[in-house]
Amino acid sequence: MEGDCLSCMKYLMFLFNFLIFLGGACLLGVGIWVVVDPTGFREIIVAANPLLFTGAYIMLAMGAMLFLLGFLGCCGAIRENKCLLLFFFMFILLIFLAELSAAILAFIFRENLTREFFTKELKKHYLRNNDTDVFSSTWNSVMITFACCGVNGPEDFEAVPHFLYSSGEKATPPEACCQRELQSREGMFIDREACLRGIERFQNRQGCYTVILNSFETYVYLAGALAIGVLAIELFAMIFAMCLFRGIQ
Repeated sequence: MEGDCLSCMKYLMFLFNFLIFLGGACLLGVGIWVVVDPTGFREIIVAANPLLFTGAYIMLAMGAMLFLLGFLGCCGAIRENKCLLLFFFMFILLIFLAELSAAILAFIFRENLTREFFTKELKKHYLRNNDTDVFSSTWNSVMITFACCGVNGPEDFEAVPHFLYSSGEKATPPEACCQRELQSREGMFIDREACLRGIERFQNRQGCYTVILNSFETYVYLAGALAIGVLAIELFAMIFAMCLFRGIQ
C-alpha cells in the first residue's frame, strides 16, 4: 500500500512539474514579448518611472528558472533522487517568494499606470515632432500605430506649454494625431493641412489610454490568470516534492 502511494505521489509530482515546465515556457515567452516591445511602450514607461519596467525582467528571469526547474523536477520525480528533489524544493520556494514580491510591487505601483499619471507625464515631457527626444518619438509612434491622440484625446495638448502660440491661442494637436491612410510613419496623411488647422474630421479623436486598454484587456486578464495558476502549481509541487522526499528510503 505504501509503495502504491509513493508511486502515485511520484507521478503526481511529475505531472505538476510538467505543468511548471509549461508555465515557465509561457512566462518566458511573455517576458521576451514585453522586453522586445514592438509598440514602444517600454520607452514611455522607462521615461516615466524606470522601476515600473523591472517587473518585465523579473518575469523573464522567473520564466527561465521555472522552465529549467520543471525539467529538473521531472527528472527528480522519475529517478526518485532525494538530492534533486531537495534542490527543486528550495529553488521553487525562492521563486515562489520572488513572484509574490513582484505581485506586491505591482500592487504598490499600480497608481503609476493610471490615466492621470500618463496625462501628467505627457504634458510634462512631450515635445511634439521632436524625434530626437525618445519620449516624444515613442509617443508619436504609439499615436500613429493605434490611430489615437494623447492619453484622453486632442484636448491633452491644449494646455501643454510647448504647443501654445505666442499670441496665447489654443494650439492644435501634433501631426501624429492626424488621420492617415495607413497607420505607420510611412502612411500618407488624409489631409494634413486641414488636420493642423483644427478640423476634427481629419484628426484621431480617441485617446490612446482607452484604445490600448481595449486592445490589451484580454491579454492582461490572461497574464493574471497564468500567474495565479503558476503560483498554485508551484505550491502543490512543493508539497508533493517534500512528501516524495520523505517517502524515499
